[in-house]
Amino acid sequence: MADTTPFFDRLKAAAQTEWQSYVDHDFIRQMEAGTLPQAVFRQYLEQDYLFLIQYARAYALAIYKSPQLSDMHTIQAGLNTILGEMHLHVRLCQRWGLSQADLEAAPEHSATIAYTRYVLDCGQRGDLLDLLIALSPCLMGYAEIGLRLAPAVAANPDHPYREWISEYASAGFQEAARHSALHLHQLAERVMAPARWADAVAIFAKASRLEADFWQMGLDLGQTRV
Repeated sequence: MADTTPFFDRLKAAAQTEWQSYVDHDFIRQMEAGTLPQAVFRQYLEQDYLFLIQYARAYALAIYKSPQLSDMHTIQAGLNTILGEMHLHVRLCQRWGLSQADLEAAPEHSATIAYTRYVLDCGQRGDLLDLLIALSPCLMGYAEIGLRLAPAVAANPDHPYREWISEYASAGFQEAARHSALHLHQLAERVMAPARWADAVAIFAKASRLEADFWQMGLDLGQTRV
């Protein structure tokens, strides 16, 4: 009998250690508690803005890699979500005196380069499925984190990271994540051969590790300025 478990859930189960290191990182736990230093968050936001520029390019590459017009439309919706997410970063950073020009002029950290170039490399040397697997931890992971942290915001009207958490817990972002997960599942059903499973898990696990490294980079950079 064929496994009807959503493809993304199968990937998470196969790379549970890497996934948990990402979605339950100390950065997230401190954010949930409201104890994350603002200097840490600011450094994260700066690098995440640079990350999203490359992430948007990866989505543009995904449109090029799309075998069907329906794939293009789905990926275009994801790209629109990313571009909207960048507006959130600009709004948050403006509170601390960082303009959009400041963000774009900031140097990329090695963790930012490692993650974004890995994703782009997966797309350049592989097909659309390879690229979407590499992209999936970001969108779906942030949706999972947003839902997990939402009760902390509900319990504390003055939570320092209310706007960030609310963005990723929002109905719009959650729907974008669900839609992307469904598209990934449908694409895997169309093109995934059993022999590709090990490679798919390896891509997902590495992308999840690089996400965890990105949180750690925020902690390390920010702590030097606290």
